[in-house]
Amino acid sequence: MKPVIGITVGEVAGVGPELALQCAALPEVTERCRPVLYGPLDALGQIAATVGRVVPEQVKDVGEVPANSIKPGEFTSASGLASYQAVESAIADALEKKIDGIVTGPIQKEAWRLGGVDFPGHTELLAKRCDVTDYCMMLTSEQISCVLATIHVPFAEVPQRLSVEVILRSIRLGAEAMQKRHGRAARVAVCALNPHAGEKGMFSHAEEEKLIVPAITQARALGLEATGPLPPDTAFTPLMRQNTDVYVCMYHDQGLIPLKALAFDDAVNVTLGLPVVRTSVDHGTALDLAWTGKANHQSMLAAIHMAVDLIDD
Repeated sequence: MKPVIGITVGEVAGVGPELALQCAALPEVTERCRPVLYGPLDALGQIAATVGRVVPEQVKDVGEVPANSIKPGEFTSASGLASYQAVESAIADALEKKIDGIVTGPIQKEAWRLGGVDFPGHTELLAKRCDVTDYCMMLTSEQISCVLATIHVPFAEVPQRLSVEVILRSIRLGAEAMQKRHGRAARVAVCALNPHAGEKGMFSHAEEEKLIVPAITQARALGLEATGPLPPDTAFTPLMRQNTDVYVCMYHDQGLIPLKALAFDDAVNVTLGLPVVRTSVDHGTALDLAWTGKANHQSMLAAIHMAVDLIDD
């Protein structure tokens, strides 16, 4: 039987709904799974009519956003709350085994805040609802894969959020994911936090020596193939990428800048460590392209295929 994939449409004022509508109708999707869209039905109908799509039969109507109250590129507190409620509904259905996996469309984090939502993003919400603390975010593509030790935190707070345990967890979960994908031991490259890997304290507060090196040592003791700490400015060269299956990055932009430069259109966001399968597009709401039919659907398509692959495994 084909797996059932719940696709949350994301912010209705952005490109998520049209991408979800497009991908849900593709033969290469329907041949592999049964897609179910999660989002406000009235808004989906308006968007579908605007971009020349058809609303599929399998839609879970979640969120109160009347069609006549929304405009492309103009998010509101109501649209933010609706996108949050769609994710909540999909998580509940996944935990109850009503669907086999979740693919999340792009949200507008400011709209979540306007809607009274306390969570900064999907990953933190998923971890809370799934009651897990041993989790992390991985962005992955054919060209490069990056696990983030810290996610949505201000840059000034990154050193305080890092610990040996956090970095070791990121190494371990990244290695497990890549071993599952490639069928062999994963090669993990661990990035330093500071320029030139800190130069033994000259350009650091000894984060490499106190946090990153001990985490790598413990990972090796577990039998994992981990190298580093690598200076971030040379970690992502073509030769390094040829010999690396997954990078462990200390903060959000350290990993996402090289990943989006190399694989913006087809990278996938995967939350590791959850009891449910969750993948996502790696891009934002693209408010300037909303409801034009011009947005590239490759990242959402890749996220759907990745979700099905993880379920099949």
